[in-house]
Parts: sequence; structure tokens; C-alpha cells
Amino acid sequence: MRIGINGSDKLTTADLSAVVADVVEAEAEGFSSYWLAQTGLLDAVSALALAGRDTSTITLGTAVVPTWTQHPSALASSALTAQAATGGRLVLGIGLSHQPAVEMQLHQVWQKPIRHVLDYLDVLQPLLADGRVDQVGDVWSYTGGGARPAKEPPQVMLAALGDQMLKIAGRRTDGTILWCVGPNTIEQQIAPLINAAASDAGRPAPSIVCSLPVWVTDDPTPARAFIAKALAIYAQLPSYRAMFDIEGVQGLGDLSLVGSEQQVLDGMESVAAAGATDFTGVVFGATPDERARTRATLQRYATAQ
Repeated sequence: MRIGINGSDKLTTADLSAVVADVVEAEAEGFSSYWLAQTGLLDAVSALALAGRDTSTITLGTAVVPTWTQHPSALASSALTAQAATGGRLVLGIGLSHQPAVEMQLHQVWQKPIRHVLDYLDVLQPLLADGRVDQVGDVWSYTGGGARPAKEPPQVMLAALGDQMLKIAGRRTDGTILWCVGPNTIEQQIAPLINAAASDAGRPAPSIVCSLPVWVTDDPTPARAFIAKALAIYAQLPSYRAMFDIEGVQGLGDLSLVGSEQQVLDGMESVAAAGATDFTGVVFGATPDERARTRATLQRYATAQ
């Protein structure tokens, strides 16, 4: 299992220089990938494009770009530009987001989510691969194209948890990017469905990218309580709540990898055994020393592969 860093915690300060520096450091430390979410006003695709100019080997991925926020033709343009800037190392992770965010923040109507994703891919993927598309869908449409700044398209992955989305991810994309999902859920729900869908479609085995908070500490009880409180919103979202129920936990306070170095390493081994191809840790710590220990533990696993 490949090990990467999920640097989405850096987005709270929107310090572009700090994000780029963290990607450069992650490559030097031997991590295989670095991922950013699109959650605020710092654009994840653009940030990764800039980081790509200062790195040469690390995979750079979005985890994820919400599909409701921009037309697929616009995302194709920015993704192909980033693919060129990174020398072909971009993974474009996209996802539906959640009904409360779509309705309360974007003031859009949440309807036909599966049709929404299928139409989105019908526009996005031909533009990435061929530079042109003629598609009229129920939700997304586009006719046109142009010269592509990158010859090879970036990989596309889909945030998928439910049966239908996992089947789409397996049939149509290079894999799935997970959040709030543990080893039991990967083994019972995620891996069987996405792998079967990819096999039935004659596609290569998909990537299954698991991301969780990681915190190496000698005092795990308050650490878990902090994560549970800080990230409580995820347990209230229906799609994540269903995954927590499969896992048999209340929320991310229970699911996160928290404890000694060995306990965190054992947790990553469980994720690997369940069928994940990649693990990307969100580094937590109450002190700079704990954050350094956490990152060093992730690095230890990464360099041992």
C-alpha cells in the first residue's frame, strides 16, 4: 500500500507558499502522493500545479473537487493545465459533495445525483482525453473543444461510498477516494463493489485511496475526543453516517488512527489488508513534537514499502 499525505488541513490558513513547501517536503521524505481538498478559496488544482513545478516524482491529487461548483468543461481546462505543469502527475479526484452544502451554500437544488455524475463524466472525460466533446445531457452539456496543454489526460477518480457510485467509479474511472471509511467498510463495501465493476468493464484494477486523521500520542483519550468534536459534522451527513455504521463506530474520534507509533502502524496494516491501495494521512498533533512524530511514523511506513 502506497502512503501519502493529505494536506487539506493546510487550507484553513490558505497559505499557498506553505502548501507548496509541504508538498516539496513530502516528496523529499519519500511519500508517494500529496492530496488537497477543494473546500475554500484556495484552489486545489492551481496549488498542485504550482507544487508540480518544484517537484518531480510525487503524485498530486485533488481529494476532492465538488462537481456542483463548476462546469466540467472549466474543470477540464484547469486539470489539463495542471497536468502539463506537473509533468503528468495529476490525479483529478471529483465528488458530489453533500446535499446540505449544495442547498445551503450553493443554493442549488439537490436532484438526480447519479445522473449528475454520469453527465459530468460524459463531458469531462472526452475533453481530457481527446480535447473535444459533443454531449447533451439532462444536467451537464457541452459542445466544443480545443488544443490540450497536456498530451496525456490526468487520472480521474470519483469519491464513492454507495453501491451505485462505486459501480460508476469502477466502470468509468481510475478509482475512488475515501473519507470517513475504515478497514471493515473497505473490505465489506468498497473493495468488492468497485473491483467487480472494473473487472466487468474490462478496466484495470482501480485505486482505493483511504484517508483518515492520524495522531501519534502517548495520551490518546483526549486526542480522540478532540477529533470527535472538531470533525463532528461528518457523523451527521447521511452518506458518511452509513459508513460509520458499517464500521461500528460513532464518528471520526473512534475511526482515526490514534495512539502509539505501533498502534498507528497496525492501523495502516489493517487498511492495507482490507484492500486499500493507498493511505493518505491527515496529520494531527497537540504539539509540534506530536505532529513531527505522526509524520515520521507515516514516513516510516512509506519508506518500508
